[in-house]
Amino acid sequence: MHLACPACACATAHRNLYSKNSCDILQCAKCGLGRAECGSFDAHSYYTADYFSGARADGYADYRGSEPVLRREFARTVQFIRSLRNGGRLLEIGCAYGFFLEEARRFYDVAGIEVADAPVAFCRSRGLAVINGVAEESVIAQFGMLDVIVLLDVIEHLPDPQNTLALCRLHLNPGGVIVITTGDFGSLYARLAGPKWRLMTPPQHLWFFTPESIGRLSHSLGLELESCNHPWKIVPLALVQFQMRRWLGASQRLSTFANRVGLPVNLFDAMRCVLRKPETLNA
Repeated sequence: MHLACPACACATAHRNLYSKNSCDILQCAKCGLGRAECGSFDAHSYYTADYFSGARADGYADYRGSEPVLRREFARTVQFIRSLRNGGRLLEIGCAYGFFLEEARRFYDVAGIEVADAPVAFCRSRGLAVINGVAEESVIAQFGMLDVIVLLDVIEHLPDPQNTLALCRLHLNPGGVIVITTGDFGSLYARLAGPKWRLMTPPQHLWFFTPESIGRLSHSLGLELESCNHPWKIVPLALVQFQMRRWLGASQRLSTFANRVGLPVNLFDAMRCVLRKPETLNA
């Protein structure tokens, strides 16, 4: 079958790989971008407080309880971003409970967008400028021109990643960067695991990117793919246990101790990509 591929910016041949959670998983033959055909999907009703507290098998074990570990990892991410653009206005799309913004606001003028109600209320209680909604033109425009836009494990959730990145480019200053973390559908682990891949969780995840697809998507939008690698991450032990139990089909048991322990993890199936807007205004 032929479908419009957001990365290739044209219709391409797609093959049906398998089915997961009643969703067909298709893949572009040119760039490797995967997609989940899930029908209608209401993000606002899906991403509730339960998603962050262990009540959903495809969510987080205890996001708020893991704050110390998450902030250690986010501090490392901020340090990396400062090597790209040290200062200015930073927007995080899908900021959850604002732990990344807490680390970033020591160096940037920060703001966020989040679809889930409870995390937005939490962010605002900590003095963070966060809008409850999705990354559409009327929302992003409220922040003015930006120097850094961050999507940490978010782009795979978006119904239209091409449109979202086009809006990001529009509101990015020349030389500004978009930093994306997402799974690598072309990785050895993803290819071997197939439908059992830890990030194969439709309808939560709708898109499954490869380095090639990120590169093509960047080029089609007039952005430069500056780097794409597979960094180590500090991950809460509670989340590791949570995902392992889901994979094994075992019942979930939350541990307060596991929330406080961070493990360095790298399965080389998650990538961090830097997209930069060219400095020249006509680029």
